[in-house]
Amino acid sequence: MIKRFINGSDFARMLLSGADNLQRNESRINALNVFPVPDGDTGSNMNLTMSSGKRELQKNPSQAVGKVAEALSKGLLMGARGNSGVILSQLFRGFSKSVANQEQIDAQQFAAALQNGVDMAYKAVVKPVEGTILTVAKDTARHAVAFAKRNNDVAQLVQEVVSRANESLERTPELLPVLKQVGVVDSGGQGLVCIYEGFLSCLAEENGISGEAAVGAEAAAPMAFPRQEAPKAPAQPMPMTVPSASRHASAQSKLETEQIEFLYDMEFFINRKQAGRTGLRFDEALFKGMLSRDGDSILVIVDDEIIKVHVHTRKPGDVLNFALPYGELTEIHILNMREQHRDLLHEEENAAIAGGVSAPGADVLPETAVVEEAALGLAVSEVLTGTPADALSAEQAHELAPFGLVAVAMGDGIRAIFLDNNVDVVLSGGQTMNPSTEDFVRAIESLPAEHIFLLPNNSNIILAAQQAAELSGRNVTVIGSKNIPQGLAAVLAFREEEPAEMNAQAMNEAVLQVRSGQVTNAVRNTSIDGISIHEGDYIGILEKTIVTASPSLQETCRELLARMLEDGGELVTVLTGEQAKPAETAELTAWAKETFPDAEFEVHAGGQPLYPYLIAVE
Repeated sequence: MIKRFINGSDFARMLLSGADNLQRNESRINALNVFPVPDGDTGSNMNLTMSSGKRELQKNPSQAVGKVAEALSKGLLMGARGNSGVILSQLFRGFSKSVANQEQIDAQQFAAALQNGVDMAYKAVVKPVEGTILTVAKDTARHAVAFAKRNNDVAQLVQEVVSRANESLERTPELLPVLKQVGVVDSGGQGLVCIYEGFLSCLAEENGISGEAAVGAEAAAPMAFPRQEAPKAPAQPMPMTVPSASRHASAQSKLETEQIEFLYDMEFFINRKQAGRTGLRFDEALFKGMLSRDGDSILVIVDDEIIKVHVHTRKPGDVLNFALPYGELTEIHILNMREQHRDLLHEEENAAIAGGVSAPGADVLPETAVVEEAALGLAVSEVLTGTPADALSAEQAHELAPFGLVAVAMGDGIRAIFLDNNVDVVLSGGQTMNPSTEDFVRAIESLPAEHIFLLPNNSNIILAAQQAAELSGRNVTVIGSKNIPQGLAAVLAFREEEPAEMNAQAMNEAVLQVRSGQVTNAVRNTSIDGISIHEGDYIGILEKTIVTASPSLQETCRELLARMLEDGGELVTVLTGEQAKPAETAELTAWAKETFPDAEFEVHAGGQPLYPYLIAVE
């Protein structure tokens, strides 16, 4: 039976099937990581990203394919983790924009939407690399557009999509030599294929496509690769650690509590359907005018029969009484911002008296509702505060600190070092737990600062940080730090008395001046650049290249240090991880000081998982 159209319900079922298939294959996608390190997480990132879209789908069911695509795009955008997750969110964001306002779509429209997604994804990546998820998406969309011109069956089109996606995936090692060298296909591309296979599996059940054509959830990958269990990444937003007052004071502590004039933060909904006969005609301009008489940060969103209201006010009772004639009030939330501010100052004061590092999880900021800009035509900052970033009130402008810094790190020791050096918020994350776009947005919105710097400290997190910076509507600069040593070098180059442009330049220059090394264990047998690696070996990574491998931790660390100091170096900083033993560290530093007498060595407890040692040479 020919399926000429798919509606919102059809597309939602396809998406849920694709998400489920991706989840089932998370571990084997993780196993495709090129480096045999224990934190290969492309599958985890894509699964968490898709799961965020799935939750948004389930909250917003619709018969219109445009509405379904919009809900998915919103969820993916804010839940995007890692480069693969951000690219996935852009693929479906472009798809959503292509089918906006459509009740149903045919084969040509479906193919055109795939192509629009590819166009948007390529624009989002500064330097697109072929042989990745981008290539698989591009080849697939191009073939889909050509096929749809001569065949109007959506089910057969999706069958062709899966076939061409697998063909493109098989070619990724020819386009990216490192994949061929290791003997795997691209992990992000494999994740996209799993989603497309889920689409086909759903349509096959409903439209009688042959079982041979419908690839099942446990279908073999195009190339053989080892199976392993992936480290589990949390599905909830990353916790944000803020500094104690004994070190760098938070941006909020620079404000006076009494400066918060409109102290009650209110949010509620007006259900117009329940207004009854006495319900007044809603005049948005009049309503906003009344709220502004004794309030600011006003946001009123009218969506059919539901009106969302956000306002900061001195008189919450008056606001509720004014809203009542328009309908039933639901989901009423009122927070005293002065009380919140006093609590924050009290916590910092207690931490200062204690003179220690805040306990893990003790300084976790509350979750903040975030609405994707495309859905409402507003920047996230405007949705949350009711005021565009470039139209702050005099009161709000007076409250802003000049700068705010957000960094990503794992390990209590590393977090403490960042907090000691001007960083306001530390997002827990790194290789194994990539913060999502929403995590970054929450961090940005938590800081009342004129200009905010983001330090991703991982190459796989930079895209999510850039996406958050774009969504926030604030003055945000993403520093190109790709690892912890680069991030630490960047914050040490920061000067609060300098303007934003000079700080950005200085921080990015500092990133380029540091040589970064890391030591971890191999999780499988492989051979890279002529280095034979066995499961369990210690491997030394200089920047992004594996330069040594050995069963001996000492031997690996010494060879790595020797490579890092080939061109000299004045300061060597060693960050010890959870697995590092004091005796091993003492032996290593004694050897290093004797072997490289012209260099100064510093050792700090980093507490990072999976990596016994992180090393920086300046």
